[in-house]
Amino acid sequence: MESQQASAAKAGPGLIAGLVAVAKNVFGLALNRIELAALEFSEVRANFLKLSLVFACGIMAVGFALVYWTVLIVYLSWDALGWKILLILAAVFTLLAIGIFLYARSLLDQGKLSMPATMTELRSDRDALL
Repeated sequence: MESQQASAAKAGPGLIAGLVAVAKNVFGLALNRIELAALEFSEVRANFLKLSLVFACGIMAVGFALVYWTVLIVYLSWDALGWKILLILAAVFTLLAIGIFLYARSLLDQGKLSMPATMTELRSDRDALL
């Protein structure tokens, strides 16, 4: 009887100690993932602010350029070209707007607003646990 109780006493702390160790590891893993997500989120936030500033400056530049150059060029060349000057200016400013849009699109395509390392680690954790 005493040997069974002694072996049961030895098995109990081992199981509890194992569960505590697993819980510590899971908690540490969760903390690491949270820290990684916070670090990547700060990078995403900085890149998002940069993209927003570039977009706002682009919109303002296109607006001012459109107004001032259109007025100046139309005024200076109306006698020689008439209505054709309006067509030329519309084409030029359309190309400028397309260029700004493509630049903003390239920033998004580079993945500056995603968190690839965090997502990879979370997927590997999910796969390991399932």
